[in-house]
Amino acid sequence: MIIKEFGEFEEARTRARAYFCYLFSRNIPEKLPNPDLNQIRTSLNKIMSEIDDFEALYILDSNGNQVGNNITQKDEFKGGRGYNRSNRAYFYRAVQEKRCVLTDPYPSSLTNKLTVTAAYPIYNENDELKFVACLDIALDDLLKIAQPTSIQSLFGKFTKFTYSMFSFALLSIAFLLFYKSLANLLEHGISQALTNIDMMFKSTILLTLSLAIFDLVKTIYEEEVLGRHESNEAHDIHKTMVRFLGSIVIALAIEALMLVFKFAITDPKNMITAIYLIVGVSVLLVSLAIYVKMVSLRGTSGK
Repeated sequence: MIIKEFGEFEEARTRARAYFCYLFSRNIPEKLPNPDLNQIRTSLNKIMSEIDDFEALYILDSNGNQVGNNITQKDEFKGGRGYNRSNRAYFYRAVQEKRCVLTDPYPSSLTNKLTVTAAYPIYNENDELKFVACLDIALDDLLKIAQPTSIQSLFGKFTKFTYSMFSFALLSIAFLLFYKSLANLLEHGISQALTNIDMMFKSTILLTLSLAIFDLVKTIYEEEVLGRHESNEAHDIHKTMVRFLGSIVIALAIEALMLVFKFAITDPKNMITAIYLIVGVSVLLVSLAIYVKMVSLRGTSGK
């Protein structure tokens, strides 16, 4: 579920950066009269005690060389002294932006898992860069920390479960409609069904509704359960709405046409009922056209 994790990271990125920058600034002043390496390591040990799961803490000098081994809770992650990290994005960004930064996820050299690094530059009283303190944490561990509260996390799981149940129920209805449409055609034989216009119209309506519901289920499950949010969410919602309402309008139009033929042959006095339905379909079609036009104008003005 890498795509889902990237989406969750983008949503939680601001909170995560604020949290890690707060940890650094609370324990290590950004400017020190005479930055002492031992003092910084002591501060990093305090930070280590406040985070349950992380990969490593380490210190880089002004040239990007690691001074000292990694500070970590796992023996296999120790080491790193003398390693040059000047070509890493977190070092470059921290130096260029002169502030605490949080990187995009990247494969860790320690675990080969997706990892995020928070980097915090440390200056002396003359604004000269002396060190850069860094913290590596796995993406999944960062997402756990970035959850606002356990209640919201529990509610999020409940919401996904609810959407899954609704998706399953709607999908069942879509398949039942699909089965019913085929059953209507096959019940009296294909040859008879092909000559029965009323039966053909009814099957077409059921198939159209089945397709509309299936398309709605697909969107709900991908967006709310799998978390596959598109970059242009408004356009995605607009597209789904048009497709769903378009299917409904088509189904109603077929029903109106069927009533016109039926009443014209069997009961012309009730033709007004078909006319009412045609007027209603026309209103829906005009409303849908206005909706599409308004959304298109809004999207154009927003560029």
